[in-house]
Amino acid sequence: MSTAFPHVNSPIPQRLPVVIVGAGPAGLTLGNILRAASVDCVVLEAESREFIERRPRAGVLEERAVRGLERRGLAGNLLARAQRHTECEFRFGGERRRLPYTELTGHHHFVYPQPLLVTDLVREYADLRGGDIRFGVRDVRLHDLDTDRPSVSYRCPESGERRVIRCDFVAGCDGARGVTRTALPPHRTRIARHDYGIGWLALLAEAPPSSDCVVFGVHPNGFAGHMARSPEVTRYYLQCPPGDDPANWPHERVWAELRQRLGAADAPPLTEGRLIEKRVLDMHNHVVAPMAYGRLFLAGDAAHLTAPIAAKGMNLALHDAFLLGDALAGYLTRGDDDGLAGYSAACLGRVWDYQEFSQWLAEVFHGPASGDPFRAGTSLARLRRLFDSRGAASAFAEQYLGSSPLGSW
Repeated sequence: MSTAFPHVNSPIPQRLPVVIVGAGPAGLTLGNILRAASVDCVVLEAESREFIERRPRAGVLEERAVRGLERRGLAGNLLARAQRHTECEFRFGGERRRLPYTELTGHHHFVYPQPLLVTDLVREYADLRGGDIRFGVRDVRLHDLDTDRPSVSYRCPESGERRVIRCDFVAGCDGARGVTRTALPPHRTRIARHDYGIGWLALLAEAPPSSDCVVFGVHPNGFAGHMARSPEVTRYYLQCPPGDDPANWPHERVWAELRQRLGAADAPPLTEGRLIEKRVLDMHNHVVAPMAYGRLFLAGDAAHLTAPIAAKGMNLALHDAFLLGDALAGYLTRGDDDGLAGYSAACLGRVWDYQEFSQWLAEVFHGPASGDPFRAGTSLARLRRLFDSRGAASAFAEQYLGSSPLGSW
């Protein structure tokens, strides 16, 4: 929460133009953009470097996001190592149907696990560009955000002392459960939320991918998903009740459900392996508007949470970071405040477009298992239309790839 400046027992404050709270893709990309513009900043992160470089997260990147990283000198390893996907596959009614989205749009996806991207961004920011990043910080607090002299304080993990950093701007990139989102005053903020009423059992299997593309299984038992992460590891999803206990899903049950829900004529058998991650995600979305208050600007999951239904979360985080980085650099180096003034509106246009697409796709995935014959029928009608109409397929591909003209990256 934003509070008055802690005068008592505070060491002499440090002064920096920008404090970035959170070392995920948004915060690290933002830090690199500012360093490249010769703007001093510091990144504050509650976890260790080892933790953020290993934390399992998303791996599907839109081509536009990758090109944005490339233009900023941040995509060298990604372009050398990432897989390129050009189509996806739906399995329903015992059939396999491929949707060649690159053929339809000229664009493709990159598959590059988020831990690898974070590792690249940390190395670029801290090791190569000499950026200041402080790991393991505790009890981060934001102060005087509605003035031109905001500050951020935190407890140093080594000494236990409270350290204070005065700044011109604070960037909140610390996720949906972070402190920066709670610093927004309720009377100035609207939070729109949608709960799907379902869960996804998120799995990482120590097994090679069983397909050369993303596979969506639409089944009366519930949705199942197959997403390659690396040649040795595959991400799977299984629809389950919200709040389900992962312990209810032993190895045998997981693979039996995956075989059933992803089963189709002529489909290759799944390559099974040890499950190295099992956690239940309750599917919900939220959007914070505006994404700024005073000298605080939010980016990524701190501002908008998108369920992993359409693989949009990391892409939106990068889009925010590109816009915010360029806007802060423009203001701090040239006095140009247009980017900051338009930041929230520019981000929210894409956010709401992606939220709508995720909601549409969620109904395709989950309608057949809803127990409602009407929802099941309309969901399958949407799905069949993708393969009966080139126009419908092209519209889907454009949204799935994020290639619609919604502003620059």
